[in-house]
Amino acid sequence: MPERIAQFISIGGRVQGVGFRPFVYRLAQQHGITGWVRNVDGAVEIHAEGAPTQLRHFSDALLKEAPPLSAPGPLAVSACAPEHAEAFAILDSLSISAADIHLPADGFVCADCLAELHAPANRRHRYPFINCTQCGPRYTLITALPYDRPNTAMRDFVLCPDCRREYENPLDRRFHAEPIACPACGPHLQFVSGEATHDGDEAVLAAAVAALRAGKILAVKGVGGYHLMCDAMNDAAVSSLRARKSRPAKPLAVMFRDTDALRGAVQVIPGMESFLASPERPIVLLPKRAEAPLSESIAPGLAEIGCLLPYSPLHDLLLADFGGPLVATSGNLSGEPVLTDSAEAQTRLAHIADAFLHHDRPIVRPADDPVYRVIAGAPRPLRLGRGSAPLELELPATLPEPVFALGSHMKNTLCLAWGTRAVVLPHIGELNTPRSLDTLAQVAADLQRLYQVQASRLLVDRHPGYGYRRFARDSGLPLTEIWHHPAHASALAWEFPEVNEWIVFAWDGVGLGEDQTLWGGEAFTGAPGRWRRAASFRSFRLPGGDKAGREPWRAAAALLWETGQDAPFAPEPLHQAWSARLNSPASSSVG
Repeated sequence: MPERIAQFISIGGRVQGVGFRPFVYRLAQQHGITGWVRNVDGAVEIHAEGAPTQLRHFSDALLKEAPPLSAPGPLAVSACAPEHAEAFAILDSLSISAADIHLPADGFVCADCLAELHAPANRRHRYPFINCTQCGPRYTLITALPYDRPNTAMRDFVLCPDCRREYENPLDRRFHAEPIACPACGPHLQFVSGEATHDGDEAVLAAAVAALRAGKILAVKGVGGYHLMCDAMNDAAVSSLRARKSRPAKPLAVMFRDTDALRGAVQVIPGMESFLASPERPIVLLPKRAEAPLSESIAPGLAEIGCLLPYSPLHDLLLADFGGPLVATSGNLSGEPVLTDSAEAQTRLAHIADAFLHHDRPIVRPADDPVYRVIAGAPRPLRLGRGSAPLELELPATLPEPVFALGSHMKNTLCLAWGTRAVVLPHIGELNTPRSLDTLAQVAADLQRLYQVQASRLLVDRHPGYGYRRFARDSGLPLTEIWHHPAHASALAWEFPEVNEWIVFAWDGVGLGEDQTLWGGEAFTGAPGRWRRAASFRSFRLPGGDKAGREPWRAAAALLWETGQDAPFAPEPLHQAWSARLNSPASSSVG
């Protein structure tokens, strides 16, 4: 009989919350390995005993056959003393400091769970919270690491005997699936319309579908927050949603049941069908068909529609029962972070939604939908969100200290960076309201707690009027101020490190320039750390200043006035203020 030896294997990367320990257990059974596996903060540790050939095949399979939601780093393998284990076990997780922590993003339902969802004989048939080790919420569910059920929003849902058997069975797909649940022991739905309340998942779904068919606006609690939904083919419903949300022109996203329904409304660019159906389930901007059976009010005057597929079992059931596409726009007040709490949503959205579809699984932190545009045949993110963030990036050099980048004032996103790692969080929103700033502060503290990293410096935009300036001052941390448009140039250069010398065109709305005017149409030469403004659009007076970032028609009006032409779409008082040089700073904005 071959000599048995022992090895200690450590694996970093995205290996928690993705079914990695059950995968290791099954792999050990296949290869005749004894020992144990456990979570240690963001890593997985394995003690493996077996013949040298068995261990080699086992180690190879750890990377080659890793679960699809995982992204394991290189194996660190070393010889160790044998423990003479007779079997292989999953041990309790350990928590240590300064760990290599990786927080997984949320995912859609895997094919196995989706089949069970629609199988009448399955005990989870039409259960809106079905999941397993290979799918379901993670980022919006985890309260602490290591990733174990007591450290999730599911901690108060006590497993029933059937779920407990699955959870403890190493051969089951739900072995150590921390969000595991079923109709007997898991979360449930609630429908509220005025004073009327419905409980029971099927009754709730029926009431929700009836409301949508009646042209009502429904607030739906999902994975990372609420959606405001209505019939995408009902022009009166869509127009009402726009009026109530004070969103007269900005396009609305549409959720389709499947790719067949999608193809009837938009032109699906090659490669985008599989991307839309990926676990990320993003919104993708796609060309609208002339014959699309959708309300013209969804994207007035635009040739593209933001499309997404159902991203949770609840949405899958809702779309299947409704039988048509639904508008799915963020459940928030304009520009604020998406709402996550049922009571707060019912209060703050009362003037918009006719009815509410709640559930009692807590959302730990907000994650709005990610948005992508197809550029040069590939999806490019316009906004990171549920499923796409936290996004982990490898830095080209080691940072001298941990830093927290506070981002921009509009479409704010936070980033924590230390060592050679940067973690970008989901989109927060505009920083114009106390709720937005409170969310920024909460998410910033939460991120540092989870990753066990405390920033010793904040990176902020040079603009003194950005909403987070008070938060930055109150932190007591030293600030490094970053020029807005050179930061855009550096981000592009980082993405293409093989280029040494650059000509970068940084065109956007507005950002404070080095001459204290508002820039936005710049050309830089050089490289990160030594950018030179080589050219710019000729500056003009921009009525309302920063407001033009949200209202680009202001820039169009100013350019017409600069050339002696009329701008009939702009109010006359604004023209008078512009003529008098009131609140009309010089700008080179492209808009």
